[in-house]
Amino acid sequence: MRAAVLRHYNADLSIESVPDPVCEADGVVLKVLACGICRSDWHGWVGEHPRVKPGQIPGHEYCGEVVEAGPLAKWRVGDQVVAPFILACGSCPACQSGHSNTCPDQRLPGFIEPGAFAEYVSVPHAHNLARLPDSMTPALAAGLGCRVTTAWHALTGRAGLQAGEWLAVHGTGGIGLSCLILGRALGARVIVVDVVPEKLEHALALGAEAAIDARSGNVAEAIRDITQGGAHVSVEALGIAVTTNGSIECLRPLGRHVQVGMPVGHTARMEINMNAVYMKNLSLFGTRGMPAWRYPSLLSMIESGRVDVTPIVARHVALSQASEELRAFNGPTAPGVAVITDFGR
Repeated sequence: MRAAVLRHYNADLSIESVPDPVCEADGVVLKVLACGICRSDWHGWVGEHPRVKPGQIPGHEYCGEVVEAGPLAKWRVGDQVVAPFILACGSCPACQSGHSNTCPDQRLPGFIEPGAFAEYVSVPHAHNLARLPDSMTPALAAGLGCRVTTAWHALTGRAGLQAGEWLAVHGTGGIGLSCLILGRALGARVIVVDVVPEKLEHALALGAEAAIDARSGNVAEAIRDITQGGAHVSVEALGIAVTTNGSIECLRPLGRHVQVGMPVGHTARMEINMNAVYMKNLSLFGTRGMPAWRYPSLLSMIESGRVDVTPIVARHVALSQASEELRAFNGPTAPGVAVITDFGR
């Protein structure tokens, strides 16, 4: 099959012919219909993700059609499915308690094993998969990827965002844009922060009540002024110290900070304003992924028309263009995300 392979950090992915994947007993092999390109892929591409090594096929935000199913899998050839990026075992205490995104035996295509920047991908633990709704295109399903699912769990499963609350979103990439759209659908009043004027204008067009250019001054103070006391919930969507502290400092007393941006490599350890946490009695939540059983709550909201997530997908690209999209993460990015939909060129 054709695949994009990481051979050297910070260099173009190598488009190669590699062996077809093997189907595991509890898994399936998918013909990849679409695969999102994520900042997490970029962390691996630049060498800062501790699990991603040369020889890896990236790609963890995928949608596909079953072409082979193992004897223990519930799926059949021809089924179209969407995958969470965390494939949990289903039987450990974490999985049995509903927290499968913390499963210690999770499988991670795109990080540890071959991912979906390829014509086919092997998916173990196929009980994690969800059926692709008839009304949803594969490109949009892949665009949900880890960004919309992670944002959904961050806002509802971790922070408990309520209608009428102020939500601050620091960084309007895929995760931030998802938080804006979902936060609005949940009835929150949303403020976004970024350094790209085009992205701030885009956010305002999607319903943000305010958009703050982080280069213009004290972001936390500006948010406290706009909200008359601070945000109730604040999401950090980049994984760097300046926005993490801005997120913490913009909160009102008893506010909730959610760390969604991935702190890895040189940002794995940060100097944090713990005095603000202490003085304002703040709650800090970490979040990564979404338990697979929560897919229906998100998909039903999209299918019913309560939320429109189509603005998240900005570009359909070919497999050979993946390197260009990864390189774009080195600086400020354009609004929306790219999804690979052409695996033949």
